Amino acid sequence: MAAPLILVLNGPNLNLLGMREPDIYGHGTLDDLETLCAEVAEGAGLSIDFRQSNHEGELITWVQEARQSAAGLIINPAGYSHTSVALMDALKTLDIPIVEVHLSNIHQREAFRHHSYVSHAATGVICGLGFAGYRLALLALSEILEEDEQ
Repeated sequence: MAAPLILVLNGPNLNLLGMREPDIYGHGTLDDLETLCAEVAEGAGLSIDFRQSNHEGELITWVQEARQSAAGLIINPAGYSHTSVALMDALKTLDIPIVEVHLSNIHQREAFRHHSYVSHAATGVICGLGFAGYRLALLALSEILEEDEQ
C-alpha cells in the first residue's frame, strides 16, 4: 500500500527563512525545513508534497486539489492566517485532518497576529516551536491516520 500523502503548504515570505528576522524564525532555510519534513515523513510511513507560495489564490487552489489526493494537510499560512477568510473557507471543504503550524508563538507577538482564521478549519494548531512544530504535526497526522484506519 502506498504511503499516505501529506500536503505541506507554506505561505508568504517563508521562502525567505534563514534571511528574514532570524531572531524570530530561526536560521534554517525552507530547503532545510523540507529536508526535515521528508525525513520525518519517511520514518512515520508517510509521503509529503512540500510547497510554498506567496500568492493566496495559489494556496487556495492547492487546498482544493488536496481533496483528490491528500490524506492530511499541514499549513503554515503565515500572514494569511490573520486575513484570509477565503483560505479558511477552502480548508473547511476538506474532509481530512489539518494541522496549522507557526514557527513563532503568534500569541506573544503583535495583537493583530493573535487571531487566525485558519484555526477555525484546523484539527489542531502548533505554534512557537520552530521547525520542531512541523515534525510534531507530521507525527500527529500519522497517529490520527492510524487511528482512523482502526
